[in-house]
Amino acid sequence: MNINRELIGKFYNELDERSKETLDASVKKAVEAKKRGGKIAVVTGSGPNLHEGVTTLVAELISKGIVDGVTTSSAVINHEMGGVLDRVKMCGAAQLGFDEKIMPRGNVFEFTDMTDEQLDELGKEMLLDRELLAKRHDAEGHFVTKAAANMAYPMGLRTEMLAEEIHSLCRQCGLPFEQVAGWGCDKRTMLGAGAENNVPVLVTIPQLVGGGHVGMAVGDSIPVAERSRRIASMLRDSDVIIESAVALTQEIHDGPFETYTGHGIWSWWQKEPVYSLREKTLIRFDLDENLRKAQDLQKNSAMIQEAISKGLPKTKISKIPFRMEMSAFARHEGSLPVIGDIGMIWPVFALKVADELGITLDFMSYKQETEDGKAMREWIVENVRPLDRNKMLEKFSKWKGKVSNA
Repeated sequence: MNINRELIGKFYNELDERSKETLDASVKKAVEAKKRGGKIAVVTGSGPNLHEGVTTLVAELISKGIVDGVTTSSAVINHEMGGVLDRVKMCGAAQLGFDEKIMPRGNVFEFTDMTDEQLDELGKEMLLDRELLAKRHDAEGHFVTKAAANMAYPMGLRTEMLAEEIHSLCRQCGLPFEQVAGWGCDKRTMLGAGAENNVPVLVTIPQLVGGGHVGMAVGDSIPVAERSRRIASMLRDSDVIIESAVALTQEIHDGPFETYTGHGIWSWWQKEPVYSLREKTLIRFDLDENLRKAQDLQKNSAMIQEAISKGLPKTKISKIPFRMEMSAFARHEGSLPVIGDIGMIWPVFALKVADELGITLDFMSYKQETEDGKAMREWIVENVRPLDRNKMLEKFSKWKGKVSNA
């Protein structure tokens, strides 16, 4: 994939001056960390991270050795298992004979856009409703590109069924759902790239809800305490933590084993392994200007810390809506808020870091409204494939063989 440097330069120039400054500082911190052998972790949300190609770009950064750990949501796991983005046909449910009382809002039923050959191959794995599939051709509807493998038949159902099977494998091997699923995922997904390069990709506890049975299977695959430990280990080893359009990050990076914000004090007290955000760099790519306002209040008047010290509500004293990700971020000396569209920020950041490190990227994301962004989304639909069940089972068998021979 050719990289449109001119467009990426335009993205940078369209940022406000403060965002340019913090983006440049973010690039500098990331490059310095990598040059001294440090690590970068990315904390992603779902939604725009998928549609803007950010998760696919992060997978590329994993493969190129720039990103060393990822946390994400069970919804992203669901969509990456389906190939990130799908083309689906949306049809009125009534013409298909469905009771609209159980249909999603809008009374829409979706079909994954698949060839007969692809359906025949899938039919070797699961029982397909051929009568329903035959109706998709004549049913009135329209096509749309959207996050893969959740609502559309048959790939949405296939992902739900796979979740139960993967959960069973996890109970046998004691590994997280994300690792086992990653064995079969396309290497251009974060799951697949993580499994291929031995880089942890984990769902955080606040982000377990979502993704239907995938979320439940992820949550049940390993105990909550072990999940917390694994995430704490990832963040402990990271010099730079990049948050990308994600909610509840205070509950992610603080966690029960982090001491600088105070949440891990009793773990330390009880001689458990802990880590600290002190001296780490927290970068956040976000559209919410209130994030920067909260940081300004802290820098200019120490208002946020004062509110905490006095036990006062931060929302009332700051006079701004106070999201959970603002508290630790606003008070942390190493915080860098980059306010803007992640579809613009990520390609600028990734290209600048790669150039500084002398690394050539083979994939680039773009803001989805641009022509390059539209082409990128079509490329993902056509090239990033759903989880390969046979490949996953083969790697599971090899893993069991290694354990048996150890």
